[in-house]
Amino acid sequence: MEWEAAALVLDVRLFGEADAVATVMTREHGTHRGLARGGLSRARASLWQPGNIVRARWVGRLADQLGSLSAELVHPAGALAMDDPLALAMLRAVCAVAEGALPDRVPHDRLFTGLLHLLAHLAAGPTLLADLIRWEAALLADLGYGLTLSPPAGSNEPLAWVSPRTGRAVTEADAGDWKARLLRLPRLLLHDEAGDAGDWRDGLRLTGHFLARDAFGLQHRPLPAARLALYDRVAAMETSLDA
Repeated sequence: MEWEAAALVLDVRLFGEADAVATVMTREHGTHRGLARGGLSRARASLWQPGNIVRARWVGRLADQLGSLSAELVHPAGALAMDDPLALAMLRAVCAVAEGALPDRVPHDRLFTGLLHLLAHLAAGPTLLADLIRWEAALLADLGYGLTLSPPAGSNEPLAWVSPRTGRAVTEADAGDWKARLLRLPRLLLHDEAGDAGDWRDGLRLTGHFLARDAFGLQHRPLPAARLALYDRVAAMETSLDA
């Protein structure tokens, strides 16, 4: 058994002296693990950095085996993000969420396309956070935990809040006295716009709540530390702008 495809490196873990178990995501095969021989050696470590876009080849005797992975570098997103703290935080967060939330070997075409876009455009700066938040919302939907962001029948009022229990959005008027218990809905999840620091904070808080409760909580796993760190960075960014 073997395949070759464009792939995104999501995670690399030491196995033995210098070998690594690498997790990649491809359009056709979903998230896929394999043994990268010498993957953490001095000569090969730069290839297997999380976030890198590669041309990967997997070979195994049986389809359900770990198999072996080899790759050629296409775009060194991991290295290019090293000098930009926010870009690096975004890269680490999306790779950790994809690696931890998505089931093995199940294709998710639009999630692959969205993640490829994020990793290829990290230099775009903070405005890329809007795309990252929309990608997380798409991931929740593809896993069956999608938010309900459609207005009630006959309502012309804009949606403004989301129930942390049901994931259903409500208007400002319908929120009433329950606002303190609801999650603010940023406009960037309703419209294709970049938003601002407050929107990014609210969006990450919203998708993070459901990722933690459903995508990771149902696996009895915490939200990845890299994702928590991204929220903290963005929240601090919004606070500094308000000061």
